[in-house]
Amino acid sequence: MIQKNQDIEIKVKDLRKDIFRMICSGGGGHIPGSLSPLHILTVLYYQILRINPADPENSDRDRFILSKGHCGTAQYAILADLGFFDKKLLMTFGKTGTILGGHPDRNKIPGIEASTGSLGHGLSFGTGIALAGKKDRKDYRVFVLLGDGECQEGSVWEAAMFASHSQLDNLTAIIDYNKFQAMDRLEKIVGMEPLKDRWKSFGWSVQEVDGHNITQLNKVFRKVPFKKGKPSLIIANTIKGKGISFMENVPIWHYRMPNEKEMKIVCKELGL
Repeated sequence: MIQKNQDIEIKVKDLRKDIFRMICSGGGGHIPGSLSPLHILTVLYYQILRINPADPENSDRDRFILSKGHCGTAQYAILADLGFFDKKLLMTFGKTGTILGGHPDRNKIPGIEASTGSLGHGLSFGTGIALAGKKDRKDYRVFVLLGDGECQEGSVWEAAMFASHSQLDNLTAIIDYNKFQAMDRLEKIVGMEPLKDRWKSFGWSVQEVDGHNITQLNKVFRKVPFKKGKPSLIIANTIKGKGISFMENVPIWHYRMPNEKEMKIVCKELGL
């Protein structure tokens, strides 16, 4: 558990380095999409979630599901840092025989609650786990991180309807709202506005924060559920590629790797 916000910011900077090293070692990956939710994940894992690396399957643990599984490198870096598995394994990312593939695998990686990557499924997983918690009279909480482009999937809205109908106030969804998907801005593909009103109309209690503001994130996570009998949604406004200047909000970097000249800039900015 990290108490001070300045220590969370230091941790974010260290994790950026791990993510970048990992992706370089594996020969490719989603750098910007892994960086945009990093403050969110760091606050969750180091200040909010009730989890124990020594007992990752404890039935009373909180559950976190990374629905945008193609950005699993951010979660891998955190799980390794917390001691769920040996940090040395990070450099095996994307290589033959590794447990750390392009998408998180529930059956291979300690601390992963659901195998994700095919977008639109994480909220359904989370809804089912939250419902089970209610029926079993457990007090664990379920958190699901969604990509904003992922919210174009119909399965997301089916899960949203069911969660509201079932009054799953032990369920919190977070949208990594960087306003980009794959190779362009959301508004140029399928616009999601008014995003807040849409979720409200599906029966969710909604709050909006700066997804890179540690104080705001900590405060909003400690307020859930926002309303008894309703699932909670946090719209976290983020910058895709946060922390690497020339990648920030530039669509071409969705999967591209830096060339030699760009690599020098990255190393300087990340302190590598």
